[in-house]
Amino acid sequence: MKILAFSDLHLSAAHAEALVAASDQADLVIGAGDFCNQRKGLDQAMALLADIAPPLITVAGNAESAAEMRAAALPGMHVLHGEGMEFGGLHFFGLGGGIPAPPFGAWSYNLSEAEAEALLAGCTRADILICHSPPKGQGDATSLGLSVGSTSILQAVERLQPQLALFGHIHDSWGFRGQIGTTLTANLGPEPNFFDVTP
Repeated sequence: MKILAFSDLHLSAAHAEALVAASDQADLVIGAGDFCNQRKGLDQAMALLADIAPPLITVAGNAESAAEMRAAALPGMHVLHGEGMEFGGLHFFGLGGGIPAPPFGAWSYNLSEAEAEALLAGCTRADILICHSPPKGQGDATSLGLSVGSTSILQAVERLQPQLALFGHIHDSWGFRGQIGTTLTANLGPEPNFFDVTP
């Protein structure tokens, strides 16, 4: 299966145009959160992506909530938050929000490590783990060199060993590729990222 994946669109029309064009080459599209800005413009962001033809699997970022994502979802879009689904013989599990809570103010949609751990505990199998926030130590370095990723997501990746762990959130680490055991980790960013995955 050829997967197109991205994160942190943040209402960028230019990036959305590139993603729509690239989606013609994909069997599935994954969006790892932060479609809009500070809980505003989510419908506009969905309109920018409306011409994506393949099915979409998404999680909320910290710029929109899971409930807001579900309310604004395009036809054929699946919003995962503490839940999984199967598509094309592959098992997907998704978790949105900023984990741990970033210092962005009251508008940010966040989960504590304990809340994230409880939701991730329900996942017993995943070929592809989609989170907005990165695992601790993987593509989570800020411009100041601080590691701000999630320990609960790291523990879930170590336990589940999915083929892919996809995320975004930390703009300074867009493009990062790493490894946790047999799992390829990727901080996506808004450019098209392609992955070939076999069930």
